[in-house]
Amino acid sequence: MNKKYRAMQIVAPGVLEMTKRPIPAPGPDEVLIKIEACGVCGADLRDAERAPQEGQPGRIPGHEIVGFIARKGNRVPDIWQCGQRVGVGRLGGYCQHCKPCRRGLFHLCENQLTPGLSCDGGYAEYVVMRHTALIAIPSALSSVHAAPILCAGTATFNALRNSGARAGDRGAVLGVGGLGHMAVQYARKMGFEVTVIARGSEKERAAFKLGAHHYINTLEENASERLKNDGGVDFIVATAPASETVSALLSALSPQGKTILLGTGQKPLQVSPGMMIGAERTLTGSFVGTPAQTERALQFSHLFQTLPITELLPFERANEALNRLKQGLARYRIVLTMNQDN
Repeated sequence: MNKKYRAMQIVAPGVLEMTKRPIPAPGPDEVLIKIEACGVCGADLRDAERAPQEGQPGRIPGHEIVGFIARKGNRVPDIWQCGQRVGVGRLGGYCQHCKPCRRGLFHLCENQLTPGLSCDGGYAEYVVMRHTALIAIPSALSSVHAAPILCAGTATFNALRNSGARAGDRGAVLGVGGLGHMAVQYARKMGFEVTVIARGSEKERAAFKLGAHHYINTLEENASERLKNDGGVDFIVATAPASETVSALLSALSPQGKTILLGTGQKPLQVSPGMMIGAERTLTGSFVGTPAQTERALQFSHLFQTLPITELLPFERANEALNRLKQGLARYRIVLTMNQDN
């Protein structure tokens, strides 16, 4: 293919610039995707801060990719066809032969590619990906709604599904941002009594609109004491990187309750072993899911209308999107759109 495509590549830490590159041909196990939309994630901020390697083209960020298969390699299974709409999340394709893959833990593959970090991502008109990264998109979901579910959606959906809680149990969601606003919706539609914990009162109205039953403003009251006075919670989904708050909330877990970490922070947690042991509490992390698990999150989102709240920008304004995200101005997921003529 002699045509070129446009992309936003990293030229300096935190700075993207438009470039044109030849449209690549997919390898035997790869597909070429013509991108329609790409979500903007907090991880993109960290990816964009990596300076380009000397002599190498700048990396293209983005890992919430939705588009159509334009070409496919000769070893790509027939379940994937040209013209089919597909998605790619944070995981760029598992190897199928490492130890985790052989155990079916494809999302923990030791040789997994990472779009926007170890391979080019979706701030572009085209991208090449391993077929093992592909996710089928339900026809009833728009590409704009589907894109954030490929990362923020599947991360929170899987955390709740694997929490061990059952319908009627009580849970808390820490943070109402890109991850948190999805976690609140999923938790409500899964049948949990939901308490949202956040700083300030400005997010209270939005939290109730998303489905929360209770709201705790940490600037006005002690969240841990409030939860304990209300009878404790069976799980806590921590979507915000607030280590001190998470540490304080652990004692509000009911016996055998679980805290699930999604937001990554720099500060370590402070955990009292006796408090965890005595009530058999659990502290764990949760990663994004396999393609099959992500397809479940997409289907659930369609069936129960748990959709991300988005704002749209053309991908040429990717720098603006990252700056809005960095300043905490995104409400709640920015999605870049590609208006291609070719």
